[in-house]
Amino acid sequence: MIPEHIAIIMDGNSRWAQRKMLPVKLGHRSGANAIKELIKSSLEFKIKYVTIYAFSTENWSRPKEEIGDLMIILQNYLENDVNDLIKYGIKIVTSGQISELDPKIQEKIENIKEKTKNNDNMVLNVAFNYGSRAEITNAVKNISQDIVDNKIDISDINENLISQNLYNPDIPDPDLIIRTGGYNRLSNFLLWQSSYSELYFTNILWPDFKKQNLQEAIEDFNQRKRNYGAR
Repeated sequence: MIPEHIAIIMDGNSRWAQRKMLPVKLGHRSGANAIKELIKSSLEFKIKYVTIYAFSTENWSRPKEEIGDLMIILQNYLENDVNDLIKYGIKIVTSGQISELDPKIQEKIENIKEKTKNNDNMVLNVAFNYGSRAEITNAVKNISQDIVDNKIDISDINENLISQNLYNPDIPDPDLIIRTGGYNRLSNFLLWQSSYSELYFTNILWPDFKKQNLQEAIEDFNQRKRNYGAR
């Protein structure tokens, strides 16, 4: 059984570079190549939704040079890979506070979203400048404003309403969350949506994550019994 939605915390780029005595930026570039391989593998497995944790709200505390390298990698991807995404039938959406990014990057993101909006082979959700607490806080603000504007009553608040005010309410909750790099935590990623997700942790650093590793995670997922609290 193939999960409908897989979300991935891509951890380990910096440590991968350090172990090879390479600059950190080369670790991030190798991580970007691993994303391309992930996309191809996901298409082969016919996974409908893939969410990648590309840059968190906490990542701004990293060295300025490293952040600059990450932004360059993002721009290069937006400029050079759009044709492949269209060819493979991949729709790009984003989660996160994209409005806080450089206006040129925002424009390129909107451009690639527009060009791929009708694709239906797979949805790639890029969580960039994303934090789950910020997402939930934003949802609370939106709901509160609707109450102030008399659009809804406080009694209308339920789990479904909160879900509908998250960044991408049309994407189903992840069936499987994979984290590479050896740490066993979610790090402020999809906290609301992961209530009943299966979690898979691996020591493999993200640049070394291949199709075989994705298959192993899916096979492990198939050994789980998902009863959603019923037993």
